[in-house]
Amino acid sequence: MTEPERIVVQQSFPDPRPTTNPYIVMLRDALAATPGLEVRTFSWKRALLGRYDVFHAHWPEILVAGQSPLKALVRQGLTAVLLLKLRLTRTPIVRTVHNLHLPEGISRRERALLRWFDRWTALRIRLNPTTPFPADAAYETILHGDYREWFGRYPRPGRERGRLGYFGLIRRYKGVEQLLEVFAQTPGDDLRLTVAGKPSSDELAATVRELADHDPRVRVQLAFLQDAELADVVGRSELIVLPYRDMHNSGGVLTALSLDRPVLVPDNETTAALADEVGQQWVQRYAELTPEVLRDAVERAAGVDGHPDLSARSWSDTGPQHEAAYRRAIALVRRRRGAAQAAAREPISS
Repeated sequence: MTEPERIVVQQSFPDPRPTTNPYIVMLRDALAATPGLEVRTFSWKRALLGRYDVFHAHWPEILVAGQSPLKALVRQGLTAVLLLKLRLTRTPIVRTVHNLHLPEGISRRERALLRWFDRWTALRIRLNPTTPFPADAAYETILHGDYREWFGRYPRPGRERGRLGYFGLIRRYKGVEQLLEVFAQTPGDDLRLTVAGKPSSDELAATVRELADHDPRVRVQLAFLQDAELADVVGRSELIVLPYRDMHNSGGVLTALSLDRPVLVPDNETTAALADEVGQQWVQRYAELTPEVLRDAVERAAGVDGHPDLSARSWSDTGPQHEAAYRRAIALVRRRRGAAQAAAREPISS
């Protein structure tokens, strides 16, 4: 029996740094450990001049952004050249869909490049079973892996009765200001709230501080969290509250569950499916965040013990599942090429 051909995969992320999303690091390691795959991290030289079988994209908007208008323009030009190369060499694009919508506040040129990128994607990977795609889109479902091993190396303090926590980057759509306003209206000297993470702007940081200063029960830590600090914040919390206005794929939810802490999140199709998967008591949901919802949620969290069921999210499955997705994408492009060649050979009817 012959061995299947080895696949060289060019990723869209560079060599990981200490601040890199753990998902990316664990994905790289899982793919590198999979027989039949060779994984290359991103550089423009590798992407434009190297030979590979698949281009795997994560957050393609990063490719077209720059810290200055000139750098952005250069990167957009390089992205256009990359897309032309992939098109001419018939190299399939596989894209992991982390977000449902294009980023806000981008230029028309960025938007055009990202739509071009999306139009030429051969196969999409969704991280949860509720991500919608057009009827004719090819896709695979590969669940976002857990963080148990990643955070298992750090000390985990005991949970503190009545402590709620929010952690992660603080952006407008994540609803931290609303959480602070609702918590301020929630009675109980036994309650505490920790908000920890780096705000996306100085203006947002000032707003968070101002809201927190009015309530002595609130502690804020407005800085990027190292992994050990994150594990400490989550470990001390009895309940993690993530009031995102648009929650679809959330590494924060999986981080809290991996550290055996229940979460309170908006109720939608995605969070309902997650509750069915891991256990209803671990994923509390709300239609509207109110003081009554917060009070009830923390009281229910006090009775939650043990571990959520994350058995479907083992990283040992991730590598083989991606290999199968890459092979399917290659087959799809070859099939389309064959169909196009056959159509070109057909005689034109008179």
